[in-house]
Amino acid sequence: MITFQTENIEMPAIDQTKVRDWIKKVASSYNKRVGEISYFFCDDDKILEVNHQYLQHDYYTDIITFDYCEGNRLSGDIFISLDTVRSNSELLNTNYNTELHRVIIHGVLHLCGINDKGPGEREIMEAAENNALDLLL
Repeated sequence: MITFQTENIEMPAIDQTKVRDWIKKVASSYNKRVGEISYFFCDDDKILEVNHQYLQHDYYTDIITFDYCEGNRLSGDIFISLDTVRSNSELLNTNYNTELHRVIIHGVLHLCGINDKGPGEREIMEAAENNALDLLL
């Protein structure tokens, strides 16, 4: 089950049914199945609070993914700051909805085992995001 919730912010204008189907399609492409995935759309203040409380990081970010996967079953909590998504879309001169969907699937890709912190991993993640975005169209 994939759920969408908000805290301190309005729900983004996404087609939740289409996004759920898309997430399942992406997961399947990695031979994974969807378990319990909860999205929490929030503002910068909330994501900073989560970053402090659980990761001891003192900075804003667009997404934080908590992985509760078991075997091939994807489960996790995904926090997305819509403030940072908007800032990033402006900074990168990209469409806000495209950037939002990129971040939504970024969390799922983490649950699928793709990382983006080590050498060469960012490029692998970006390619995976682009491939996933192609499946949404």
